[in-house]
Amino acid sequence: MTIDDRSQIPAARRIVVKVGSSSISGENAGQIGPLVDALAEAHGRGAQVVLVSSGAIATGIPYLALESRPSDLATQQAAAAVGQNVLIYRYQDSLDRYDIVAGQVLLTAGDMENPTHRSNARRAMERLLELRILPIVNENDTVATHEIRFGDNDRLAALVAILLDADLLVLLSDVDALYTKPPQEPGAERIEHVAYDDALEGVTIGATGLSGVGTGGALTKVSAARQAAERGTAVVLTATTLVTEALRGEAVGTWFAPAPVAASGAMTFPVPASEAAAAS
Repeated sequence: MTIDDRSQIPAARRIVVKVGSSSISGENAGQIGPLVDALAEAHGRGAQVVLVSSGAIATGIPYLALESRPSDLATQQAAAAVGQNVLIYRYQDSLDRYDIVAGQVLLTAGDMENPTHRSNARRAMERLLELRILPIVNENDTVATHEIRFGDNDRLAALVAILLDADLLVLLSDVDALYTKPPQEPGAERIEHVAYDDALEGVTIGATGLSGVGTGGALTKVSAARQAAERGTAVVLTATTLVTEALRGEAVGTWFAPAPVAASGAMTFPVPASEAAAAS
């Protein structure tokens, strides 16, 4: 179904929710419980829910006795190998309260670019949803390289929403909405609604986030929201602390209206970090 406005969110058939590293790791690890509460509520009313979760590297950092996010690829991969295990355990431990089983799905950008791998991923996730399993998707950081990364899970979430023909994509972070300028700056105003063809003229969008553990920012979230909206998926951008309200259709965050007729054609993919750097 097409979600034309927030009031239809409770009737959404299929929902993809993306949460960032800073929201569920470190001192914010306790937010996993309330996040799961919101997901379980949507699941309980019959929706098929997919969670795209960052946080493997950030979760693994303290177990490797590191003081900050590593900059070299090998240590990032090692942190992800440890952190992904811990992260999934934390989610499943919380989901057990609702008798919901999680299914882990790890993807690389190469998987989404390869038609066979993409088809396999879709088939697996479709079957998990049919079986009322809650897929938890993350980038496969243990095998990904700088050249073939999504770069951030906002893009991954948009691609998963498109792949699964989701009705709604909810992009969560530590900021409650999109603002006319970075929210910490004086005079920043919250944007409640973005039409599918709104060029956001006069809006200053920051390229980085507020924390030091993630890789995304407002720029990547807006890009991901536009990509999903162009393919007919409604998008809400808001804070992790407001996920319950967002999934109930309340007026929180920023609403990105879906295109009246979803754009046709092949899926588009994130530009590899090396190419993006060369183009900037």
